[in-house]
Amino acid sequence: MGILFKALIGALVVVLIGVLAKTRNYYIAGLVPLFPTFALIAHYIVGNERSIAALKTTLIFGMWAVLPYLVYLISLYFLLNSLRLSLALAAAVLCWIAAAWLLITLWGWWQGR
Repeated sequence: MGILFKALIGALVVVLIGVLAKTRNYYIAGLVPLFPTFALIAHYIVGNERSIAALKTTLIFGMWAVLPYLVYLISLYFLLNSLRLSLALAAAVLCWIAAAWLLITLWGWWQGR
């Protein structure tokens, strides 16, 4: 039942983005993915299955995790000047992956010291 509920939430978010994208205020569709829908789920699960200290560590990592998203947005903004939308999106995702990999690597090193 829990996984079905999570899938329903995800589907509702996608529908909301689609509806907002068609309105006069289409740019608000860019705010919806930043609503902490999945973060709420992750924090609830970590908070219930691990310690509060583990949840706090997850929260700190989440604060740093904004950086790969920022890399994605900045790279997409500039890539749109020279690439088709689909290629720019794919390249921006690769930038996000590289930034996320770097973040995870540095986090692991920092936690291991």
